[in-house]
Amino acid sequence: MSRNSLKPTVFIHTNHKQMLGALVSRYSLRKHSAHADKFDVQFVEVKNYPCMLAREGQLFRRDGEMRPWVNEDLQSFTPLRFTPPELMHYEGRAVIMDPDIFAIGDIWELLQRDMAGAALMCRPKSGRKGRKGAYASSVMLLDCAKLRHWQFERNFTEMFEPVKRDYMDWVSLKLEDPATIGLFENHWNDFDTLTADTKLLHNTKRNTQPWKTGLKIDYRPADTFQLFPPRHWLRRGRRALFGDYKFAGSYITHPDPRQEAFFFGMMRAALEDGEFTEALLRDEIAQGHLRPDALELVGA
Repeated sequence: MSRNSLKPTVFIHTNHKQMLGALVSRYSLRKHSAHADKFDVQFVEVKNYPCMLAREGQLFRRDGEMRPWVNEDLQSFTPLRFTPPELMHYEGRAVIMDPDIFAIGDIWELLQRDMAGAALMCRPKSGRKGRKGAYASSVMLLDCAKLRHWQFERNFTEMFEPVKRDYMDWVSLKLEDPATIGLFENHWNDFDTLTADTKLLHNTKRNTQPWKTGLKIDYRPADTFQLFPPRHWLRRGRRALFGDYKFAGSYITHPDPRQEAFFFGMMRAALEDGEFTEALLRDEIAQGHLRPDALELVGA
């Protein structure tokens, strides 16, 4: 990005497995903004970060345990949440968001938000993690000049040095000074909730992502040691014997038909407007990234 053409920018971080979601997400951001000419939308992809690719199979720290880094995992892109300040040359405003988040409201409203001196804004995590002080970094509004300590390659490398950086502490923003974090309304990152107030719809429950229904699960389920130790050890044993995904099951239908209808409505409109081609969708189906009946659902 040239310093001379710096605009507020929405970054969607992704990998090849979630590129279809990212394309629909980008389309929804532009489609639902009355000010689409005032901001940029850029992808941040795992494939463009050699420091990530080089760590394949190496052990990193997550929730106090060491586990292997897998670039092929569905959510290997999550550390890229911390790249925008560098990409923006530590200037201006940015939003970072997951590729399974789709705009219903106008993202320009968030980009222009009064941050009241905060370095970043987000929402709390829900459930047990939220009660323990975790923030949801899946959507963040950033004042890039105030985040010069976000130096991605150095920070990412620290995860592989056990005493330095725990992945969960990092992505939960527990390594940030709480005084620098502001909160925005939950509707800017609505977790599998679609209401009249929703601005950004986040299909956060991976096994119900509407575009993957029926496909074999290709992500590593979270360990549940703190809640149910027998299940935790069963999963660990299964992975040791058969690998991360064997017997992990399949993606299931989203419990809210309106959210499935919304996604495929967006995909249909994106196809009609030339955001991507039918050939791309067929390729995504062939790679196992998109459900086989997707073309029927968009009427292609």
